[in-house]
Amino acid sequence: MAAQNGKDLLIKVDMTSDGQFETIAGLRATRVSFNAESVDVTSLESEGGWRELLSGAGVRSASLSGSGVFKDAGTDERARQLFFDGETPDFQVIIPDFGIVEGPFQVTALEYSGSHNGEATYELSLANAGALAFTSL
Repeated sequence: MAAQNGKDLLIKVDMTSDGQFETIAGLRATRVSFNAESVDVTSLESEGGWRELLSGAGVRSASLSGSGVFKDAGTDERARQLFFDGETPDFQVIIPDFGIVEGPFQVTALEYSGSHNGEATYELSLANAGALAFTSL
């Protein structure tokens, strides 16, 4: 896989719950993380005393985060409202030359900051709120 441009990693939100996704505006940095808990089933009978893990068990999770500047009142307002209402709409994560991850996420953190001689910035964090689908590119 060739090197990828970081700005091509996009986080999109379903703006009106109709399947029309819009890129969250102003993001300068984005991050996606996938995790899977393991279930240890090691016993005295485990070969050579090696740990054994139960295949397919455990909780899988995904988290998204991003930081940026205010650029678009629509997506800024949508992210803020999702946090205060506790909604879990569908999001899409476009990972260049890899695929698209889609599913419900909840905004778990929303932070605003600014300095007197700089731009206002924000950071948001999201956690998956259900099953995710993957489509390869």
